[in-house]
Amino acid sequence: MTLMVTGGAGYVGSVCARHLLDAGHDVVVVDDLTTGHRDAVPEGARLEVGDVAEVADEVLSSGGIDGVVHCAARSLVGESTEQPAKYWHGNVVTTVALLDALRRHGVPRLVFSSSAATYGEPESSPIPEDAPTRPTNTYGATKLAVDLAIANYAAASGGAFAAVSLRYFNVAGAHGATSDATGVPALGERHTVETHLIPLVLQVALGQREEIAVYGDDWPTPDGTCVRDYIHIDDLAEAHLLALDLLARGEAAEVEGSGGHLVCNLGNGTGFSVREVIEACRRVTGHPIPARTAPRRAGDPGVLVASSTRARDLLGWKPAHTDLDGIVADAWAFARSRV
Repeated sequence: MTLMVTGGAGYVGSVCARHLLDAGHDVVVVDDLTTGHRDAVPEGARLEVGDVAEVADEVLSSGGIDGVVHCAARSLVGESTEQPAKYWHGNVVTTVALLDALRRHGVPRLVFSSSAATYGEPESSPIPEDAPTRPTNTYGATKLAVDLAIANYAAASGGAFAAVSLRYFNVAGAHGATSDATGVPALGERHTVETHLIPLVLQVALGQREEIAVYGDDWPTPDGTCVRDYIHIDDLAEAHLLALDLLARGEAAEVEGSGGHLVCNLGNGTGFSVREVIEACRRVTGHPIPARTAPRRAGDPGVLVASSTRARDLLGWKPAHTDLDGIVADAWAFARSRV
């Protein structure tokens, strides 16, 4: 298939594009490069730079696009609360314009990189897809709004359009970890504003920050620190490919109650605590990594773990990188390669 990847110069999008190319697909990356990196676009993919909605429409109008993997999004939770307009326009308005372009040009399938932040503070864990959606921040609200819009467009298409939304929490690790012997560059996290725990802890090991803050050590968890999902980036990319395969077979519309839009959570099943992550980083890096206990942050749930039962059953998703030390080791190799 010939596939368009929005946000394909970013962390998730670039690795998805790499996996699609490796699977034999043709790939067109659309990215405005405001947070993505030109050199992260995998060799073999065609890059179109500009406003995602406008450039995507131009690419789709030329014909020959069989499906879209939509990874482009603004994703900083704190910023989303401070600048909601930036997120409603960047995430929701842009995606609605993309959906209109898909309908206008007859593109039949979409995989959307959604978020388990749509659930907010869950009533139980692991979180199933039928859990109440009560996002606690603007970022999660915009992801939920996009999911709802996709569902409406699929239901109104009369079977001409189907989609899969993948909801997940924390992605970690790197594709390739370091450049291999063939010179294919590694792909990993390198955000201008970093908010994710593993790269923040690794910054301490690299001497880029003095310590890591642990927000609360009195949570109702085994070691008192928050528990979160961590999924390896390669496993996440494979889920996107499996979702495309499901759509290509026309099976998403056959799932009872889907209406042509299937939602699948992706999770590691049990989650890892903040303290476990820090200890894994200490083992992998050999660095003591000083940690400081700080007050709890408002709105932080104690446990956030998504159930992946549906993804395993319907997509055939079987994550291959579930060992925390292995995930951290890949992230560490990539981080050191960038210094």
